[in-house]
Amino acid sequence: MPEPLSTESTAFRSALDVIRGVEPRVADAIGQEVEDQRASLKLIASENYASPAVLLAMGNWFSDKYAEGTIGRRFYAGCRNVDTVESLAAEHAKELFGARHAYVQPHSGIDANLVAFWAVLAARVEAPALQRAGARQVNDLSEKDWAELRRELGNQRMLGMSLDAGGHLTHGFRPNISGKMFDQRSYGTDPATGLLDYDALRATAREFKPLIIVAGYSAYPRLVNFRIMREIADEVGATLMVDMAHFAGLVAGKVLTGDFDPVPHAQIVTTTTHKSLRGPRGGMVLCDDSLVEQVDRGCPMVLGGPLPHVMAAKAVALAEARQPSFQDYAQRIVDNSRALADGLMRRGATLVTGGTDNHLNLIDVATSYGLTGRQAESALLDSGVVTNRNAIPQDPNGAWYTSGIRIGTPALTTRGLGTGEMDEIAALIDRVLTSAEAGTTSKGAPSKAQHVLDEKVADEVSRRAAELLDGFPLYPGIDLS
Repeated sequence: MPEPLSTESTAFRSALDVIRGVEPRVADAIGQEVEDQRASLKLIASENYASPAVLLAMGNWFSDKYAEGTIGRRFYAGCRNVDTVESLAAEHAKELFGARHAYVQPHSGIDANLVAFWAVLAARVEAPALQRAGARQVNDLSEKDWAELRRELGNQRMLGMSLDAGGHLTHGFRPNISGKMFDQRSYGTDPATGLLDYDALRATAREFKPLIIVAGYSAYPRLVNFRIMREIADEVGATLMVDMAHFAGLVAGKVLTGDFDPVPHAQIVTTTTHKSLRGPRGGMVLCDDSLVEQVDRGCPMVLGGPLPHVMAAKAVALAEARQPSFQDYAQRIVDNSRALADGLMRRGATLVTGGTDNHLNLIDVATSYGLTGRQAESALLDSGVVTNRNAIPQDPNGAWYTSGIRIGTPALTTRGLGTGEMDEIAALIDRVLTSAEAGTTSKGAPSKAQHVLDEKVADEVSRRAAELLDGFPLYPGIDLS
């Protein structure tokens, strides 16, 4: 007699059956995605695996509700249940991060950053302009005063980490809307060490005098001293904003504390709720008392209707992160990242900054293996190892082909892999990249995109990766067969 299905298996099977009754191709794609993720040696630093409880919290009737406004102050009636889940998510966030205020409506990281930018602009540019004009709100301004305020809002400066040093596109770079909002200048890293140069940053801030200094990264493998960042910001009269989207789980798990925890030091902190925090795809803003009013105007200032079903999932994920086991998980992320770095360096790989203090590593594949990032990414993917190419400081191959590969450990740590497995993964990565060669174009010229890899090597690594993952099943309590 077969064993009864788990509650989780029954829930997800039933959901897929309902979907299949309307559009079977969607149900098939969902099922295939689970299988693909189970079979992938996922080393993308910005990806993770949400729990079944988080996943299930997103699929419910909250999806049908409009709830513009804030808790208790909505533009739509009938939002008491939305108020409940939003309040829960905000309360969990405040307790988890020790924040004075939490705003959990942003749909994504860029939305969270836009709310933060405009909250600072509202407090530091708009509010003084309203006071000078004797107006309560912008609708009360004369056409002349409104035109002057618009000009002033569009003439502010931002200082953020350069992209090739590990910053993010949403920190004021021209292809992104943030770069069209601000006059932006970048700070970088020491060319010799790859580490943040706080003295150079201070000198740039003194000369540039930005309204906002943005700290935080997407591809910097070391820690940031936020106490020093706040000192620099205060010295030049800037607001310190920290985007901790990548390392929020390490802050929540109390791995990053003191000078390395941004929340006590920055006036405003943004994050995603997935990545190392292991929740649903979404964003969040934390702030001190000086910006509460402006942040809570995120809708309608930047956002439209919030996503109550995702806020429900955020509440569940943040509740999970408050459990003692999450601190152990966060520490294991860093332990695994360091073990992976050690394994790669022992095999001759060159890592940006010579190692890591957080969840990610950046391999200089051009120096180590004579490949571009794009070639290395493709060769690894052919071998069952999922990574992403990334620029390195002063990258000679630019932001598209790149000279680096970024790898992270949050997802594999969720599956239960430990430091011993990280060394074996380092061996697999090295095996692929030492075997791969740069390819040529259709005309026989050297290519930055094409690679050549012996199929036997790709098959060997893929098989070993699969065997490794078999010992650490993903969602072992869910059987969809």
